[in-house]
Amino acid sequence: MKARKIRKTRKKIIAVSGALAVIGVVGTATAFGSGTGDRQRVEARAGRVTVPVAGGRAVVDTASLAVRAQADDGRGWQLSAPAADSLGPAGEVSVRGAEAIWRYPATGFTVTASARDGRLAVSVRSDREATLNWPVTGGDPATRELQIPRGEGLSVPVADRWWNSSRAGLAGSEAGMTDGLTMPFWGTTLSGRHGSSYIAESDIGSTLKFVSAGGRLRTEARHAFSPREDTEEYKITFALTDGSPVAAARDYRGWLTGHGGITTLREKIARNPGVGKLVGAFHAYTWGQARTVEGVRRLRELGIDRMWLGYDADDSPMDAEATSLAERSGYLVGPYDSWANAQDPDSADSPVSKWPAPVWPDACVRDADGKPVTGFGGRGCYVSSEALRRAEPSKHYLADRTRQMTANGADSYFLDVDAAGELFTDHSPAHPTTQARDRRNRLERMARLSGDRKLVLGSESAGSWANRVVSFSHGSGTPVADGLWKLERDRATWGGYAPYGAPAIYFKPVHLPDDLAKAMYDPEYRVPLYQTVLHDSVISTERWELSWSKLPDQSRTRALLAMLYNVPLNLVLDQSELDRHGKRIAGLQKYFEPLHKAAATLPMTDFRRLTRDHLVQRTTFGDGALTMTANFSTATHDGLPGGCVDAVVKGGKAQRLCPSGL
Repeated sequence: MKARKIRKTRKKIIAVSGALAVIGVVGTATAFGSGTGDRQRVEARAGRVTVPVAGGRAVVDTASLAVRAQADDGRGWQLSAPAADSLGPAGEVSVRGAEAIWRYPATGFTVTASARDGRLAVSVRSDREATLNWPVTGGDPATRELQIPRGEGLSVPVADRWWNSSRAGLAGSEAGMTDGLTMPFWGTTLSGRHGSSYIAESDIGSTLKFVSAGGRLRTEARHAFSPREDTEEYKITFALTDGSPVAAARDYRGWLTGHGGITTLREKIARNPGVGKLVGAFHAYTWGQARTVEGVRRLRELGIDRMWLGYDADDSPMDAEATSLAERSGYLVGPYDSWANAQDPDSADSPVSKWPAPVWPDACVRDADGKPVTGFGGRGCYVSSEALRRAEPSKHYLADRTRQMTANGADSYFLDVDAAGELFTDHSPAHPTTQARDRRNRLERMARLSGDRKLVLGSESAGSWANRVVSFSHGSGTPVADGLWKLERDRATWGGYAPYGAPAIYFKPVHLPDDLAKAMYDPEYRVPLYQTVLHDSVISTERWELSWSKLPDQSRTRALLAMLYNVPLNLVLDQSELDRHGKRIAGLQKYFEPLHKAAATLPMTDFRRLTRDHLVQRTTFGDGALTMTANFSTATHDGLPGGCVDAVVKGGKAQRLCPSGL
């Protein structure tokens, strides 16, 4: 039951691989690069490997793995400082085809550098268990901002005193490339319209650490090489950018598209027309009367004709009559489910944690000592995806669960955790699993739900690797700072599980501490990285326990961000919530619906900050099909009052919304 989950940032290394084929071309001391289209050469001489990239060239120092960029306009900067580890002496460089190869015999690393699709592609292989702290990025004195795909995305000024302090919760932290970040890339902005993009193709086994030194932030990537985890190869690409705060996201979208990694909403709608009902819809978890026929009728009376309605795993799901009326009204209806937790059926605190014997305890993930890995919230255990996969042909645990959960006619499904990137190594001799196998298992079972079962599928904080199988994501819109988890554990402040039917954990308004509010919601630092990559593939919202009315101090900013990014609000609804905020919610949804219909299936093609304080921002979708301008300040800018947003559908006039706070 998601209301009982306590999430915490993982400091351990976790994740998958994303392999690319290397194309060889005959060569000796120099070779022609692939993918640049201009027959430039990869060169190796005097301990330097020079690789042509779009916009210039990259030079790798083989002695230290330091990398420098040289742009076509003559500007140079550091793409990476030397590796933080001792590499040992570098061997002789050889050129094979379009790549340069050398070894570090003392540490067992073999490095390949090549030109691929306008980027410097570096592969490091290890012949033993090892770790490598590299690349070390953002250290060039000209670096101004660091872009991080934490939730939707942040762009952090590297010399900012607050961001370098412990109050911000960033410096000293470490994020897994699969579970700490929504996408495995990061970027930098330099002065003079230059920047850098970094993609961790090998996201499993890789982390990104944020270091403050001398009052400036930088990042250190780390990879763990492990034959057991199949992470013996570490692949990173480097690209030169124009320094836009979303340039690295554009680069990653290009990489993902070039490797068949994006399935668009248009494709998903063509396969399952029900996905189209997400377009224009706000999302809401329902409680009490809101799950009933009367609740659905009330939404209709408010004039809301598009909604995704979910309900938690408890003893009062939405019944068949209410589900039928909701679907006839144009809504989607979906249960919450999780296949990641098992508890003793005699004492389980949630229906979704009860499984037929012998799932508990035989299917528990086991650690290296053979002990069950404790499940979320300190309850039960995490369930091995491999154990369920092996059992499914004869036991049908997952098929039976799905039929049970949709017996009321539900046409959507929210499967918690599966797309969030919290992957496990299972040491059980009965169902051993690597993290890569765990991810494949999750992808396969999500594909059955969204493909074979034709359910409109969503999951938690969906990583980019899951975009092919999910249509919506609850949580990827929230750039969570660690302080949130501490606050949520404070039940006196945050609220607990009472009263029944309207638990305070969802409905009690909370005033975020100033530092936490700044880290998560200050628009000066928010940038749409997730939308730049996946707007036309996955409909993204904030986390369920952070419903729009949960944080009244941020309600106006969050409404403006949703409209600017062309994404829905995520709500919780019961009778009292509709009494207090129903008309306001209906007004926001009516404004949002035609704009989402105009752009939901289009990519976000541009993002700009229009003022020096970054508080007036503009987004563009498609070829100008929709342009949104939001003013987060208190002053009027170019005719747009503070606290307002203007929408222009191509060929039309500006439509203004000035949402009031709660």
